[in-house]
Amino acid sequence: MDGADLTYAIGDIHGCADRLDRLLMQIEEHRAGRSRRIVCLGDYVDRGPDSARVIATLRGLQAREPDRVVCLMGNHEAMLLGALSGADEPLWLFNGGRTVLASYGVSRVDQIPRDDLDWIAALPTVHADEARWYVHAGFRPGRPAPDPDPDQRLWIREPFLSADHDFGRHVVHGHTPVRGGQPDVRRHRTNLDTGAVFGGPLTAGVFTRDLGPAQAFLQVA
Repeated sequence: MDGADLTYAIGDIHGCADRLDRLLMQIEEHRAGRSRRIVCLGDYVDRGPDSARVIATLRGLQAREPDRVVCLMGNHEAMLLGALSGADEPLWLFNGGRTVLASYGVSRVDQIPRDDLDWIAALPTVHADEARWYVHAGFRPGRPAPDPDPDQRLWIREPFLSADHDFGRHVVHGHTPVRGGQPDVRRHRTNLDTGAVFGGPLTAGVFTRDLGPAQAFLQVA
């Protein structure tokens, strides 16, 4: 992926398609002609009102700019794939899967359009640039970064959240909703899940080529 002046990392969306549309508009206004990339941190589906449209928006954006848009897998995409395999359907339905089915107008996970399922299945679990790691949940402290276990990248909370561990690059993640509607910014990590589906804003961190945390945040409440 080519270098960009700005990187916009977007936290957990969870079917909030209208907020995603408005945040993408904010990003285009904020960039003011500068080159940019977008990194979405996963959890596009479940709980919110329009998972199908979120997927359509992200797929369209990525198709138009394949070298400038990265979409990572979240644990809710992993649960959807588990339901598709027949292994974890009750878990997925309990965690918001019924809203996904409703957004597609279907009654079973295997009726979701095959192209969307294939896109979800191909999502990576980590992305890196020269200054930062981007991941849905985090890494285990003390393991080589990025954590070699994809399940940890999708699901970990502790000890990642409390360890204040230096992974060699700043870690940008979501997965654990932050109360109060503001990102959780620490020395070695930034959490951009501000609980959009629970009434908080949808947040994007604005990162430059400089090391460390975001230079600014964009939010849609």
